[in-house]
Amino acid sequence: MVYDILIKNGVYPDFEADRLVKGDIAIADGKIAAVGQVEGDAKKVIDAAGRVVSPGFIDIHMHEESFLKEGKEYVISRMMLLMGVTTCLGGNCGKSRQSLDMFKNVIKELGGAPVNYLIQAGYNSARNAMGIGRYDAAAPEQIAMLAQQMKDDIDHGAYGISFGLEYDPGITFEEVMQVLNAQPQEDLYVSMHYRDDSSGSADAISEMIRIARESGKKFQISHLSSCSAMGQMADAIAVINQAMKENPKLNYDTYPYNAFSTGIGTAVFDDGCFEKWGKGYEDLLMTSGKYKNQFCTKETFEEMRRDDPDLRVVAFVMNEEEIAAAIANTEGGMIGSDGGVERKAGHPRSAGTFPRVLGKYVREEKCISLLDALRKMTIAPADRLELAGKGRIAVGCDGDITVFNPDTIADGATFENLYIPPVGIDFVIVDGKVAVDHNEIIDERAGTFISGPFEKK
Repeated sequence: MVYDILIKNGVYPDFEADRLVKGDIAIADGKIAAVGQVEGDAKKVIDAAGRVVSPGFIDIHMHEESFLKEGKEYVISRMMLLMGVTTCLGGNCGKSRQSLDMFKNVIKELGGAPVNYLIQAGYNSARNAMGIGRYDAAAPEQIAMLAQQMKDDIDHGAYGISFGLEYDPGITFEEVMQVLNAQPQEDLYVSMHYRDDSSGSADAISEMIRIARESGKKFQISHLSSCSAMGQMADAIAVINQAMKENPKLNYDTYPYNAFSTGIGTAVFDDGCFEKWGKGYEDLLMTSGKYKNQFCTKETFEEMRRDDPDLRVVAFVMNEEEIAAAIANTEGGMIGSDGGVERKAGHPRSAGTFPRVLGKYVREEKCISLLDALRKMTIAPADRLELAGKGRIAVGCDGDITVFNPDTIADGATFENLYIPPVGIDFVIVDGKVAVDHNEIIDERAGTFISGPFEKK
């Protein structure tokens, strides 16, 4: 048999055996066709000696392309591809960057996407489009309409529903429960950006655990690091670990940086935020606009919050050792970038998350094993998202592969420049096609839109 790709002499993670295994991997017709000592010819042979041949990384929390703002070009997904991500879940934090139909149609028009995409229905975006103020309670008839809109989006291919309670404080517990109780799918995927961080994180986590328990849905706590890495992480992990034991449908994701990023005009920066964090204006870095790569002053903060509320800023308010604790937790948790690009600018997590985990936290700091880190990047999110063909190296699985050097892999992007590629990633293969060859994008149309599991046939 002539395979499309044959990867020889590497090691790959065998999660069932809990070890790295040496073996060859052959790909044909977009699928893994053989694993082990593979004989036969191939159109392309990759010598992976000294390399790890991993399932393509799965980013369970990112923010998809904004075709409405950035135009019909791929920005964030090209960054995903370069750092080894082959599948990602967008529509997080309650935000839909465009309608689901528009997103699918643009991907179709462009002949595919660099990565495989799943998208959630953003509840906050639907709420805002209805004209409900961020601090206002929704009327019963509005909640009913929103619940129906979420159902319609799921029927048309949305993977689940995301909420951003911190961004719209008017969303009550009762509103969330009414919307979720109106959805018929027991295993509907729900992700949530907490209601509060820092000193308010304990109550926020308790609320999310309660929503998960009472709704019965599959529930993901979004980016735990930016919720509790201000002195609360140990308690947060203890509470979440116990809750996960009681409710296996609950889990969380986290990213490997001690700074978050969001719009300067959001409710995140309402009065009292700096006192709560013990930080000041000088801890906020503006990522674009007239003050690009400058830290805020009181004057520029107030000016941009008033005149350019969509400006993304990076807030250096988290503790490094608590970031490591959220990543290293072996009882749960997955890696998600929370990456998003606006005006082609943003946070380096958009371009460096997965290499950073493998370089900094696995190789340098040794706070988590290579196998456990790969588990959090591949099979755990694949199982969580019910992607049976992804996240593992086995015959019949999708040909999504990332080949990297464990001795050199590292992130390159900085807070001032997102466009420095990672190092140590040799090849990224999407749907059986070589998409990246040593930091050069070869084929950025290998991916597709993956409809949600509850789409009507």
